[in-house]
This record gives sequence, structure tokens and C-alpha cells, in this order.
Amino acid sequence: MKEKIVSTKDNLQIIHEDNHIIVVNKRVGDIVQGDITGDKPLSDVVKEYIKIKYNKPGDVFLGVVHRLDRPTTGIVVFAKTSKALTRLNESFKNRETQKTYWAVVKNTPPKEKDTLTHFLKRNSKNNTSKAHLKEIPDSKKASLSYQIIKKLDNYFALEIDLHTGRHHQIRAQLQAIGCPIKGDLKYGFDRSNPDGGIHLHAKKLVLKHPVSKEIITFNATTPNDSIWNSL
Repeated sequence: MKEKIVSTKDNLQIIHEDNHIIVVNKRVGDIVQGDITGDKPLSDVVKEYIKIKYNKPGDVFLGVVHRLDRPTTGIVVFAKTSKALTRLNESFKNRETQKTYWAVVKNTPPKEKDTLTHFLKRNSKNNTSKAHLKEIPDSKKASLSYQIIKKLDNYFALEIDLHTGRHHQIRAQLQAIGCPIKGDLKYGFDRSNPDGGIHLHAKKLVLKHPVSKEIITFNATTPNDSIWNSL
């Protein structure tokens, strides 16, 4: 599906919308759901869009199905009905969706393509996860596959398919093989990006529509910068 850009004060980028779901291309810095920062979340922006577009009185229902890290960009799905939310939650929980990410790293990956398996342990104090080769107490198994899709002047672009959905999984696993994501200071990159984001983008999502049961593929355009544009 092609992305369409809806002109609002918040520059909301809508990839798809129907009676039951709305799919958005998240920008750098957006938080999907409210947190301790008190910053306006993407969920509130989408609610405002729905309220204005359909002239809805009162509160607008919007269910948060999944999240992306604040410095990450790309596809986020919201549910517009409780029925859709229940079914999507089940679908994501059972790993019935296919998530594909693009990442830009500076160092050469060990292999052109590979499957990585680690055990991630989360540190809630500094909001990070560390990847271990062997299982340790309180760790969770994490798996992904990657392949190099383009060699750039100073970087490598990777396509990543997630097999599990762990906290900061891609960021921690790429750091573990010596390939931290561009701009990701938290996971070992040497300098930040000017916009505070990282070069990790949720590029494609394949899911079964919660009501029609149709298998739908969503694609999100990458942010407008020289590195992403070279892809």
C-alpha cells in the first residue's frame, strides 16, 4: 500500500485507514503512548485527527496495539474499535504478524546474512537490554534474521525480520555483533544524529485484518535524509 500524507498541524502520516484500524508512519521523537515525560503522544494526535475528520462528539476510542521506541520511525497500528483491538492484540501476541525493519550500521556485519539468537536481560533502571549468548536468570530468548541490502559510502543498510518481540531487541542484538545502529548512543554508536533519532525504521508489516481477515501488507517510507534517501 502506498503512503499518503494527511495535512494536519502535527503532520500526521497515514498509511491506511478504515472503519476498524488506522496505520501511521511514526516520526522521530514521537512517543506512541503517554509516559512520564508528559509529552503529547501519537495516540492523542490520531484521536484528534479522527475527532475532527468525522466530527465526533465526546471521547474517541483508540486502542494502542504495539509500540516503537521513541527514536525509531515507521509503522504503528492503532485500533479504532474494541473488537479490532482485542483481535489485533491476540494476533500480535501469537506472532501472527510479519515485521520487517531497515537499519543503518557503520561496522561490517560478520556475515552477509544471518540469524541471531540471544537471551536479553532488561535493566529497568537505565531502560536498556543486554544481549547474552547463553540464558541467564530473568533473560528472554530473542531471535531475528538480517541481511545486507546495500553497502553505502560509510555504512551498511540491513533488512531485519523479527522472530520475537523483546525490549530494544534489534538495538541490543546488533550491538552484540559489533554493529550498533547509527545515532544509537545508548547501544554503542559513537555520536548522535542531529534530530536525536536513530537509523532504525519499521519498514513493512504484514497482518490479517481483524475484521475482514484479509492479509494486508503495509509499507512506510523512510525519513527524508541523505542516508535513507540513498536507499
